[in-house]
Amino acid sequence: MQKLPKIGLPALAIGFILIIFISKSSINIGYGEAGVLFKTFGGGVVTDEPPLGEGFHIIAPWNKVYIYNVKQQEVFESKMQVLSSNGLEISLDISVLYQPTIKDLGKLHKTKGENYLNIIIIPQIRAVARSVVGRYTPEQLYSTKRDAIQNEIFEETRKVVEDQYVQLNAVLVRDVTLPIAIREAIERKLNQEQEALEYEFRIEKATQEAERQRIDAEGKATANRILSASLTDKILQEKGIEATLKLSESPNSKVIVIGSGKNGLPIILGNQ
Repeated sequence: MQKLPKIGLPALAIGFILIIFISKSSINIGYGEAGVLFKTFGGGVVTDEPPLGEGFHIIAPWNKVYIYNVKQQEVFESKMQVLSSNGLEISLDISVLYQPTIKDLGKLHKTKGENYLNIIIIPQIRAVARSVVGRYTPEQLYSTKRDAIQNEIFEETRKVVEDQYVQLNAVLVRDVTLPIAIREAIERKLNQEQEALEYEFRIEKATQEAERQRIDAEGKATANRILSASLTDKILQEKGIEATLKLSESPNSKVIVIGSGKNGLPIILGNQ
């Protein structure tokens, strides 16, 4: 076996070292991700520069990059136990849509770390949900105030987490579960209220219809009085004469007796 040239072994060693160097120094950041650079000999976590974006990057082999998912994510809190204003235990299902604030990703990593979901978001959601729900009665939670509760939980949680480099996009109250007896009592009350509203509506509609008929009758009576007052004997006589003249022009009218009718009106006899 032939011996390698003297330059061969050093070249192989250099190539091997280069391969290791490149493998340790290169990093690929995927879609919807960002990287926080940690400088081992340069101050630790980099917070005064933007995080590394998507794509291929070369870093010093003694440094490290922490990869974060920066897309919108969802956490679902199921059967969260809270108390209403009167101390009744209620179960909530809540979804939280969130993502890290990208420009502050280095600060988030330095202050909270990769487990920021369990350090910031979940504890705050639970605390705020208990506080907000405690302001309302079971009936309000079950029927009229669900949207208000949802908005209050979102706004109050957002104010807290945004100062901790997390962006809260939405809080959705998926379900409110009451004890069966309380829920049935509320449903009976709501049904009774609905029936009462329907009854009031029917009464109001009937009253309006009666009023309409009264006004209509009064209008007709007034019109009849005006018409009766305007129909004097002289006007009736003139109308009779006009009608007689028209009938006399008809080919079927043959005999007219002048002045023989009531009030001196002509009498028209049959055909000839």
